[in-house]
Order: sequence, then C-alpha cells, then structure tokens
Amino acid sequence: MLTILGFAMIATFLVLIMMKKMSPIAALVLIPALFCVFVGKGAHLGDYVLEGVGNLAPTAAMLMFAIVYFGVMIDVGLFDPIVRGILRFCKADPLRIVVGTAVLAAIVSLDGDGSTTFMITVSAMYPLYKRLKMSLVAMTGVAATANGVMNTLPWGGPTARAATALKVDAADIFVPMIPALAVGLLFVFVLAYVLGRRERKRLGVLTLDDVLETETETETETETETVTETVLVKTGGGKGTDRSPTGGAGTGADAASRNEGAASQKDDAESQNDDEDDERLQGLDPDRATLRPKLYWFNAGLTVALLAAMIMEILPIPVLFLLGAALALTVNFPKMADQKARVAAHAENVLNVSGMVFAAAVFTGVLTGTGMVKHMADWLVGAIPEGMGPHMGIVTGLLSLPLTYFMSNDGFYFGVLPVLAEAGAAHGVSPLEIARASLVGQALHMSSPLVPAVYVLVGMAKVEFGDHTKFTVKWAALTSLVVLGAGILFGII
Repeated sequence: MLTILGFAMIATFLVLIMMKKMSPIAALVLIPALFCVFVGKGAHLGDYVLEGVGNLAPTAAMLMFAIVYFGVMIDVGLFDPIVRGILRFCKADPLRIVVGTAVLAAIVSLDGDGSTTFMITVSAMYPLYKRLKMSLVAMTGVAATANGVMNTLPWGGPTARAATALKVDAADIFVPMIPALAVGLLFVFVLAYVLGRRERKRLGVLTLDDVLETETETETETETETVTETVLVKTGGGKGTDRSPTGGAGTGADAASRNEGAASQKDDAESQNDDEDDERLQGLDPDRATLRPKLYWFNAGLTVALLAAMIMEILPIPVLFLLGAALALTVNFPKMADQKARVAAHAENVLNVSGMVFAAAVFTGVLTGTGMVKHMADWLVGAIPEGMGPHMGIVTGLLSLPLTYFMSNDGFYFGVLPVLAEAGAAHGVSPLEIARASLVGQALHMSSPLVPAVYVLVGMAKVEFGDHTKFTVKWAALTSLVVLGAGILFGII
C-alpha cells in the first residue's frame, strides 16, 4: 500500500504542476500533507515536516547567501567580461546562444555546485534570451542537463556518496567513467545544437546591432505617433476657440485634458520600456551605478578563494557563503543604505528559492518519514528478475534514472545502492561496476523537484517549474541513456 501511495503522490504532484493547476510551493506542501493523512499518519505530520526542514535548512541557508553573494558580484561587474565574451561568440545567433549556454554551464560546473552554476549561467545568458525572444526553457533545459553530467565529478557529490556507501575509492569510480561521461557531455552539445537550430529557424539570425536598431526604431515610432496626436489635439482646440468663446473654452479644456492624457500615456509607455530593458539587460549596462571596476580583482580573488575553500571543505558551504556575502557587501558597498538596497534587489530571488526549498522539505519529510521511499525502492529492487543478476550493472544504471529523480541522492546512494551492490556481488558483479552505473541518472536528477538547485535555475530564469519539467525530462533521460550506452560499449559497465 505504501508503495502505491508513494508513486501516486509523486505522480499527482508532477501532473498538477505540469498542468499548472497548482503552484510548485502549494503542491509541495499540500499534496504530501494529504497523502500523509491517507497513510494514516496525519498525527505525525508535524514531526515529518520538522525533520525535513531540519535536513534541508543548511541547504536553504546556503542558497540564500549564495544568491546574495553572486547577485552582488553580478551587480559590481565581476561577470561582465564573461558576458561580453559570450556575446562576441554568439553574435545574436540563436544557435550559438544555445550552444554557448551548454558550454558555459559545463565550464562553471567544474566547481561542483549546481546552484553556483545556474546563477552564473542564467545571469550571463538571460538578457540575451530575453532580448531575442528566445525560448527560456531551452536555456534551463540545456543548463540543467549539462550540469547533471558534470555533477558526477568526484567533488560534486554523487561519486563521493557512492564511494562512501560501497567503501571504494572515488577515483576508481570516476576515472574509468570519463569516456562515457564525455560522450554524454558531447550529446548535450549536440542537443544544444539541435535546439539552437530550431530557435534559429523560428527567429532567424540577427546581429546585436540589428536588434538594438529595431528596438530604437520602435521606440521612435511610438514617440512620433504620440507627438502627432498631441499636435492634432492642440489644433482642434484652436479652431474651437475661434468659433465660440464658450465652446472654445470647453474645447480647450478637453484638449488640455487629452493632451495631458497623451503625455501620461507616453510617460507610462517609456516607463514600461525602461522596466523591460532593465529586466532584459540587467548585468550588461556598462554605466550602471553598482559597478565597482576598482575592486574587480578583489572580487575575483574573493570568488576564487570562496570556491577553493568550498572544494577543499575548509568550512561548511553555508558558512562560507554567509561570510562571503557579508564581506562582499561591506567592501563593495560601505554605506548602510547601499547594502540594504542590494539585499532588497535580490530579495525576490532569495524568497522564491528559500520558500521552495522549505516547501520541498515537507515533500521529502513525508516521503521519508512515512516509509514510502523505502517501500518504493524495495519494490523496484524486488522486481528485478533472477536472470538479470549477472547484468546488475545495467540494471543499476537503468534504475538510477527513476530512483534519483524521485529520491534524494542521499536516499539513493545510502539506502538503495548497497542493496543493489549486494545483489550484484552474489552474481560476481564488482561494487565498482555498480558504483559507476549508479552515476548514469545524474543528468535527469538535476531536474528533480527534490533538488534545491533547480529552483534557483527556474526562479532566476523566470520559468514555470512545470514548463521546465515538461521540456527537460525527456532530453535529460535520453542523455542518461546515452551515458549508459557508452559505458556498456566501452566495457565500463
């Protein structure tokens, strides 16, 4: 019964958010609460939620201060050279832009942190996608899939978990998998090329100058029409005045009123255009007031030191970002008012992401606390035919797709993987082969609703989570299968 309810809960959640019947936060909270009652453990809901919140609180803290830190770095211009380099490469060609997104996400993923990757990638690419009216789900899908493949780095998390769970060396797991993972990354680049060609066919090829000129012409035409209307109104008022003093006064008042209305509409239109430009070009304006060119090398050194300390695990990641955010704000914006302004500027992203993480804590807390996860995993493992024993590496690779999507990495690697390894050992399959196969599903895992970093991605890109899921899951699953196929072909799995 718990197995059926577990799958039903996940399916209900996915269907509702993809059909946009509920927001992700509401679905993450209300659906598990309802199923907790169905299971007959509604009295323990509070305990499950608090346990889930306690487990995810460090992650939420890390994301909150990481968003503030990288937001400040974007404000002060740290990533402007990267953006300019990408712009020079892309040249407003949709194909190049999508491929550039995949390359940038893969490069930044070397730090081993998905949230950092998504913040930098979206910050660099979002203005270009918005300016050219490109598909934002193409950006989020390519970035998430590329990061998923790169997430298998030894310091990325899954490899270390597999090594710890099966008591083997992380290098022995990762190094032989490099050819298969390289094929997977190459497939992501091919996917980006295909999606980019689709966007190019839809939008055509422009240069940035063409786009800027088009927008300028549009604004000029709007202003000309408004001015013409104003002149006509004034002329009508004049004629009315010549005809009748009384009527002229009334007509003149109407003209003045209409003139004021036209001017107000013009101001509103200009204000709206300014807001849209601010939204689309945030991080690209070379004259924005928040730039700190004299502190560029300090900010670059601070970021490198922060990432190095994170990789070397000198301090917990939430503590590192907390200290980094405080130092970045203090040095770049010594005035208290400026610091408050920077925090307020990024408050929306912070609230959206942290709120989503704590909502996900309800989902994971109920899923784990009620025992649904364990029963689902046991059912899947028990469903493996006896004759598949000698092929447990392939079985593990295939199971890693749904299990790492519906479970946290901790749950899969520490709860399920040892069982799979034990079943494989009974048929002569080495733990190393099982461990390598377990990495296959990471391309899909990075778009799981249980991964906090994905909410950073969709939040900063202003994409609905349901839209991202519908677009990305099929491509991410295909990427994982390509990695598995390459592993089998190379004799790794």
